[in-house]
Amino acid sequence: MLIADDQAMIRAGLRLVVGTQPDLAVLGEASDGERAVELARSLRPAVVLLDIAMPRLDGLEAARRILAAPEPPRVIMLTTYDTDDNLDRALHAGVSGFLLKVSPPEHLFAAIRSAARGDVLLDPAVTSRVVDAYRRTAPPASRPVTGLTAREEEVLLLVARGLSNAEIAAGLSITEATVSTHINRLLAKLSLRDRAQAVRYAYESGVIRPGEPS
Repeated sequence: MLIADDQAMIRAGLRLVVGTQPDLAVLGEASDGERAVELARSLRPAVVLLDIAMPRLDGLEAARRILAAPEPPRVIMLTTYDTDDNLDRALHAGVSGFLLKVSPPEHLFAAIRSAARGDVLLDPAVTSRVVDAYRRTAPPASRPVTGLTAREEEVLLLVARGLSNAEIAAGLSITEATVSTHINRLLAKLSLRDRAQAVRYAYESGVIRPGEPS
């Protein structure tokens, strides 16, 4: 992976933490957004960790440029600035994760591995805000859910309610790996890119309705 943060101490800390995991490796570091874009192109990492507030080019614009390339890496935003505007821009850019720097290392490892598999993992607080936003703005049901199995519809409903994979697994008495498989299959069947789009689809299709208790 590639680490991009303007603070040398943060980069060193992330490299140290990531180095504790035998399946993860840091290919390079960048101290600004322009350099992050350059290294993403030359090093071709599987995952890029991007800070938002960086000189020369902020992380959100860097993410947009990195993800616009052919066969881009997965991008995870790791930041202290969890404003709605930052979240909205990051999701529209197509990032695979949005984590706060106060998140425990286990959340970071999970986000990296999820991104590498092609999944999306958002900080729990961020997920609830995405869900709340769609609850407020979702239009009346405009398209039915078709092609999903009963279990996939059930998983879609729980994703739309803001539950994590671990919470879904516990609620349905299945493994997290099985939950991930169901999510990947329903995304493919519905031609959706990520978890955030799945939440929106669930509200637009009437799987869950604004105001329905979670």
